[in-house]
Amino acid sequence: MKRAPSAKDHEGTAMLLIFCFLMGIANFAMHKAVAESGHPFVEDTKRYFSRHFSPYGSYAIELAILIGALWFANEGSLAVSLTYWAYTGINAIATWLLLSGRT
Repeated sequence: MKRAPSAKDHEGTAMLLIFCFLMGIANFAMHKAVAESGHPFVEDTKRYFSRHFSPYGSYAIELAILIGALWFANEGSLAVSLTYWAYTGINAIATWLLLSGRT
């Protein structure tokens, strides 16, 4: 028999949702910074994506990932939330490498 969710369950879910939402804002900010960087690798990637997904297709993919993370966070999935945190961390490292000229 399934038990009714307690107030503590709702607090945990709310924290996961806030956490994922803030990570989503960070991911979109990094995505925009990289897209506007003019880096040759990024420009080649943008040309490829625009042929297949329109000029803003990569933003649509980023949005789909965020919606998925929020959906699972709403279900209380800590594992997916931590995976989204790792994804954000990898994005941060890649953004730093591209914008600092280390690649």
